Amino acid sequence: MPARVPMIEAYNNLLKLESFISATQQFEALVVYLASQGACLEQHGNIEQYLQTAGNELLRRLLQGHLDHRATHERPRQSVTGADGIRRTYCRQSVPRRLATVFGEVTVTRHAYQKRGHHSLYPMDQELNLSADKYSDGLRQRVAIESSKSSFDETVRSIAFNTGGAVPKRQSMQLVTKAAIDFEAFYQTRADQKESTSNLLVITTDAKGIVMHKEDLRETTKQAAAKQQHKLKSRLSPGEKANRKRMARVASVYTTPCFERTPEQIIRSNKAHNVKRPSITNKRIWASVERSSEQVIQEAMEEAIRRDPDQQRDWVVLVDGETSQLASIEAELKAQSLGATVIVDFIHVLEYLWKAARCFYSLDTDEIEQWVKGRGLKILQGKCVDVAAGMRRRATVEGLSQDRRKAVDTCANYLQKYRDHLKYDRYLEKGYPIATGVIEGACRHLINDRLGITGARWRLSSAEAILKIRSIRSSGDFEAYWEFHKKNERVRNHTSLYAKSQLLEAA
Repeated sequence: MPARVPMIEAYNNLLKLESFISATQQFEALVVYLASQGACLEQHGNIEQYLQTAGNELLRRLLQGHLDHRATHERPRQSVTGADGIRRTYCRQSVPRRLATVFGEVTVTRHAYQKRGHHSLYPMDQELNLSADKYSDGLRQRVAIESSKSSFDETVRSIAFNTGGAVPKRQSMQLVTKAAIDFEAFYQTRADQKESTSNLLVITTDAKGIVMHKEDLRETTKQAAAKQQHKLKSRLSPGEKANRKRMARVASVYTTPCFERTPEQIIRSNKAHNVKRPSITNKRIWASVERSSEQVIQEAMEEAIRRDPDQQRDWVVLVDGETSQLASIEAELKAQSLGATVIVDFIHVLEYLWKAARCFYSLDTDEIEQWVKGRGLKILQGKCVDVAAGMRRRATVEGLSQDRRKAVDTCANYLQKYRDHLKYDRYLEKGYPIATGVIEGACRHLINDRLGITGARWRLSSAEAILKIRSIRSSGDFEAYWEFHKKNERVRNHTSLYAKSQLLEAA
């Protein structure tokens, strides 16, 4: 019983504070209802729903009480000097502004310091780090997270259902764009992220298309779309779905131990004998539909340099063989005098082999599978040129027509073209990865799962913002990013408006 005395005294003192009277009344009403006979007849789900609504109202009143309490203790100043050097000497007291929070809407009352012909300054807004618009930090964070997971319509419904706040769709789109504004700056501050490890440093990139509004397509795609003639008015016919997408470049940088394997282990179908792969660590993934492919690739190299500035580790660059991508990577490596082993993904090679195999065999037969396995094994043994020559000879011997042997020639050309990046025997001996599973998964997760929603067409600013927030969350950096973002918001919205001497005085 004695331990409860301080709590009772604190509660009684709280009752005496005028700012919190409304909150204590709401709390007492909650207790009275929960102890009532009517509440005891309700199912627990109904009680939960009641508490969620009434509890949000209690928290809203507590927040309002806190803000009112702070307002009563804000003392007028003689003047406040802005960054423009102008002293605001007129103090207008008790100026209200609305604030939409996760508990509901509250009113912030504070002093305004004014000078005719100049904007007003609100020191209390700086102390509270209020946003320029009406939405609280909590709501902004919820919008960023929810909209990165599902549609904006679903975000609106989720916030309305799970909180006491409300954010319309258009405002949600604006808030997520503002929330992503510090993405580049956040990662640029990590210049001292050198990793103390000898493990491999892997860089990998890919691209994925996003369906956009016509005005936000890249110029060449927009021109092609403008020339396109549609056969039907109400829908697209087969073959008319091109020229609707803008390519987003996806990149990832991660650390992994060397993992030596043999070609036989790779090609073996019995997974029970496969050795467990080592774990990937410190993986960062991101994507951009706004910036060029070259810019994203440059960012990937800069991220790798931050982790290994002296290039003391083995660098591996994994690609899928797309020509422009490979050219950009090689140009960036040369421009920055970086040494790296560029590897073309083995899974893409297998896809070409399967297409070539259909020129010789029927589908779903043991012969076609054995042929692909056999050629795949030889390629893993470093004999891609021999495989290319062999399939060409067979197509000639069997008298396949130009049309029939097209997939054979395509595969052979691919193996010849990228032979310098298909030295899998050496890569396996060194324990290098040879498949782009990480970046393939990143494309599905960052783009398909959110921006690839059926029927969605994106504006550039919204698509870019969603990609940034999803990238931050996927990399496990959201909490650190949000703290960084709030500090920058404070500078943008408040401290940049005051004279330095005034900030020191306020501190």
